[in-house]
Amino acid sequence: MNTTNIAIVIPAHNEALTISKCLASVQTAIEQLPSTITATVLVVLDSCSDDTLTLVKHAGVDYLCCDYRCVGQVRDFGIRHAIASGATWLACTDADSLVTADWLTQQITHINHQPTAMICGVVSVDDWAHLTPQTRKDYIAHYQDKMGHRHIHGANLSFSSAAYLAVGGFAALPCHEDVDLVKKFEKQNFAITWSNRVRVITSSRLQARAAEGFAAFLANLETSHSQ
Repeated sequence: MNTTNIAIVIPAHNEALTISKCLASVQTAIEQLPSTITATVLVVLDSCSDDTLTLVKHAGVDYLCCDYRCVGQVRDFGIRHAIASGATWLACTDADSLVTADWLTQQITHINHQPTAMICGVVSVDDWAHLTPQTRKDYIAHYQDKMGHRHIHGANLSFSSAAYLAVGGFAALPCHEDVDLVKKFEKQNFAITWSNRVRVITSSRLQARAAEGFAAFLANLETSHSQ
């Protein structure tokens, strides 16, 4: 598989508090890649009214602006732009997340050692301090941090451009667009690697950008313990 041109695509809706650290972590991951691989970053700013754009410009990465207010549509917009610009492998994360230094090199290792059209990675929570101990306990009991897990996170999802186009890409869904895409890959029998070596640290905030996203999942756990 041709992985010589990687695009990291990041949707952002009013993420001024986190986008700079996110982009710094992505840059560190890019710096670990061999010189034979090119990697670019594309931030897709969706309906931003804060300083996200200013910070993205300061970081010197490519960006697009849109007003979809729909994460599936935003991801697809950015990914198709990246593919049109020559990307052969797409790596998705979120603006409130930090990728590990080996995030991209681990992806390359998987691609080089086994048939892989998509990689579903895992996430770790950045801070439990504002959550109840029971929420953390329940989360850890639920989460399978191992190879062969079956968790799906838009904040840690990567795939080949050819396979993405073949399945029709992300649907214009306000949430669960990541789950929908994985199902499309499965339906067309594309090889998926479920890896806990490809890791992202994500925000434990409870104010969800997507109605049924990761923040909403944590918020529901927290609420269930206060009732």
